Amino acid sequence: MNIIRDTAHRIREHWLGALALVLALVVWECYASLVVRNSFLLPGPTDVFSAFISLLEKGILLADFEVSLLHFAIGLSGALLIGIPIGIAMGWNSRADQFLNPVIEILRPIPPLAWIPFAIIWFGFTPVSAGFVIFVGAVFPILINTYTGFRGVPRIFVEAGRMLGCTRTRDQIRYIAFPAALPSVVSGIRIATGVGWMCLVAAELFGVSNNGLGKDLWFYYNLHQMDAVVVYMLLLGLIGLAIDMVFRYYIDRHFLKWRTGEVA
Repeated sequence: MNIIRDTAHRIREHWLGALALVLALVVWECYASLVVRNSFLLPGPTDVFSAFISLLEKGILLADFEVSLLHFAIGLSGALLIGIPIGIAMGWNSRADQFLNPVIEILRPIPPLAWIPFAIIWFGFTPVSAGFVIFVGAVFPILINTYTGFRGVPRIFVEAGRMLGCTRTRDQIRYIAFPAALPSVVSGIRIATGVGWMCLVAAELFGVSNNGLGKDLWFYYNLHQMDAVVVYMLLLGLIGLAIDMVFRYYIDRHFLKWRTGEVA
C-alpha cells in the first residue's frame, strides 16, 4: 500500500509540474502577442520554437553544446582532482589545515570572472582557458564540503576501526572517513556543478572562447535575434536542470541510499 501511495503521489507531482509549465507558456504567449507585440523586447514561445528548429537544422546548437560540454568537463575534472585531495588533507590533518587555510581563505572570495584576464594570458582562446574559469568557480565548493565532511567524521568511528585492525592512516581514510564524509562530498560536487555551469556561460560571454553556448548567445544578441537568444537561455537552463537531476535522482538514490536505510 505504501508503494502504491508513493507512486500516486509522484504522479500527482509530475502532473502539477507539467500543468505549471503549460500555464506559463500560455501566459507568456498571450503577454508577448497581445501586450508587448514586439518580438525584440519579448519573443513569444512560437517565435522561440521556430528559432530552435532553425538552429537545430543548421547544426549550430549541437556544435555549441559539444564545445561547452568540453569546457565544463575540463573545469570540473580539474576541480575534482584538486579540491577533493586538498579538502581531505585539511579535514584530516590539523597541521595541513593551519598551513593551507590562510591561502584558501584569501583566494576563495575572489570572483571567478576576475580570473578571466589571466586565463586568456596564460592559455589563450582555448578550451583550457574556459575550463580554468570553471575550475576556479567549482573547486572551492568541493574543497570546503570535503573538508567539512572529513572534519565531522565521528571520533568513535576511527577508534572502532583501530580496534578492528585499521591502523594505517591510508586505510582509515579509505574505509572509515571517506564513506562517512561521502554525503558532504557529493553535496559539494552538486553545488560545484551549478556554479561551474554559470561560470562557463559567463566565461564564454566575456570572450574566453571562440565558440560555445554563451558565445553564440551574445552573438545573436548583437544581431538583434532575440528569439535565438531565448533559445540559448532556455537550453542553458535545461542543461543545468538535467545535471542537477542526475545528482538528485541517480547519485543520491543509487550511491547514497544507505542514508535512508533503503536496500537494493
